[in-house]
Amino acid sequence: METILKKAETFVLNYLNENLKSTFIYHNYNHTQFVVSKVTEIIQAENISRDEQEVVLLAAWFHDLGYAVDKAKHEEHSITIAADFLMKENYSAEKLSVVLDCINATKLHETPGTLLEKVLCDADFAHMASADYTKLSEQLRLEFEYNDCGVYTDKEWLEQNIAIFNSHRFYTKYANVNWTFAKNDNLVELHKVLKKNNKKAENRQDNKRGDKKEVDKKEKKEQDSSKESKLDKSAEILFKVMSSNHLKLSYIADRKANILLSVNAIILSISLSKLIPKFEDSENVYLLYPTMIFVSFSVISIILSVIVTRPSVTSGKFTKEDVVKKKVNLMFFGNFHKMELDDFEDSLKDIADDKDYLFSAMTKDLYLLGKVLDRKYRMLRLNYNVFIIGIIISVIAFFISYKFLSNAI
Repeated sequence: METILKKAETFVLNYLNENLKSTFIYHNYNHTQFVVSKVTEIIQAENISRDEQEVVLLAAWFHDLGYAVDKAKHEEHSITIAADFLMKENYSAEKLSVVLDCINATKLHETPGTLLEKVLCDADFAHMASADYTKLSEQLRLEFEYNDCGVYTDKEWLEQNIAIFNSHRFYTKYANVNWTFAKNDNLVELHKVLKKNNKKAENRQDNKRGDKKEVDKKEKKEQDSSKESKLDKSAEILFKVMSSNHLKLSYIADRKANILLSVNAIILSISLSKLIPKFEDSENVYLLYPTMIFVSFSVISIILSVIVTRPSVTSGKFTKEDVVKKKVNLMFFGNFHKMELDDFEDSLKDIADDKDYLFSAMTKDLYLLGKVLDRKYRMLRLNYNVFIIGIIISVIAFFISYKFLSNAI
């Protein structure tokens, strides 16, 4: 499978470099790579055989190659080019037919029938759920203009995009579960931009009627609102990223502590079952001190591992006065788990209505998470040091005991 796919990738790259016009700034090799990556993403989640994976990946590589021949009938030309290439490679006629059917399914008004056709169609429109959708959309708009496919005003282009979003649907389960939310976010953003542009057009009309001062006030208010919205969004992203990083670091610390806990538990069980019974024989008394050192360090390491992962216990209660004075942090469950639901809801509403309090609460939550992480990692570092030192001292003690005490006995 890898051989034919590698050959196809090389062929597509060379063909586009030699034949595709530079005016195609969207339907180019980057777009083809993007679609192939999205096909790979889907097939890893779907129940698709190895042969079927090969077929749909080949279709992804060739699906837009026809743009190098004729933009109007690019799918037909893509099918012809793919068929010529694969027949020269002595590709199975049965699988070749499926490759061509998948490419044909990407036509604008075609409805995919098979799972493989659905995979390719979803991957071809995966850009609708991309975080870079606005940039990709502008590339496509310029491509249309450069290749005599139409020149659109901002309003016309936004309306065209919204119409496509409203008529489009994903077909595979993976795409519906993982991409629909992001796609809808992009659709909401398109509506916002269109609404904003319509307001600007209305404001310009008001300007012509002599309401210049009023229009300036409206625009300033909108700009201030937009700036505030951007700041709020930036703060939200900041807290999300920092909180996620803190939680990941906490998980890593607990995992490392659990590893040490497991290793030392195994060491203890082996020591108790294998070494200690040997002390009944007077000839093995020299093992006593090294074993005690070995077991002692293991016990200390286990205790430190438990301390790292042991949860803190809090009162779980606060008063209404604490909320008013902004002394309580409702971001942490340990502060409210004993509260009544009604009291908790009222307190949460108070925080939500006060942006400064909300920002302060989230900041405190991140700070306290950081303090917990500091304690965990300090204890974890101490634990690893104890474990390393214990291993070294124990090995030295066993060596000394064996070398000197065993001879004395």
